[in-house]
Amino acid sequence: MLVAFDLDGTLVDPKEGIVACIEYALDRLSVESPDAAELARHIGPSLHDTFRALLDTQDEAQVLKAVSFYRERFAVSGIYENTVYPGIPEALDALRGAGMTLYVVTSKPTNYARKIIQQFELAASFRKIIGGEMDGRRSDKEDLIGKLLRSELVGPADLVMVGDRKHDVLGARKHAVRSVGVLWGYGTYEELEQAGAEWYCRTPADLPELLIEQVAR
Repeated sequence: MLVAFDLDGTLVDPKEGIVACIEYALDRLSVESPDAAELARHIGPSLHDTFRALLDTQDEAQVLKAVSFYRERFAVSGIYENTVYPGIPEALDALRGAGMTLYVVTSKPTNYARKIIQQFELAASFRKIIGGEMDGRRSDKEDLIGKLLRSELVGPADLVMVGDRKHDVLGARKHAVRSVGVLWGYGTYEELEQAGAEWYCRTPADLPELLIEQVAR
């Protein structure tokens, strides 16, 4: 069994860094920032989609400028303002011990995702990290999951997607891949249910039992 994990809101809590970097970008654009709670709702989608929503614009030049400002801060400090959710390292060890092959599938650019995974010494847990491009291309979960299936030469029945937002679930469904909606991140049960998640998991500690006893059988 192959298990693909979303990064932000699933493996790590990125709220501190993402919120601070969005605030920085909006300030550079002289745009008033929503409060931190509102900004946290944008954790999960691609950065380009986030700024389209926050700026209420389809002006790609404006979006790219916001992304560039965001990354000014993110590359220096925001990338380090993450915390691993308690229980994640142990859950990954248990899944690998059960013979599962693990991946990271994230809309975050691959080079950033790799640095974050290495920062927390989780790199050995994953066979591959599949992320988006710096320019926003191929950052949709549907595209990323498709890339994983093609690169590993496996069918949808051999893969499970684990994530906290509807984008993870909807991307998986496009390929007939089953999904686990996790409830410790930034998506709600209602969001994940409406998207069509097959299973739900409340804590990282519960994940190995769910995947080993329910999903893989």
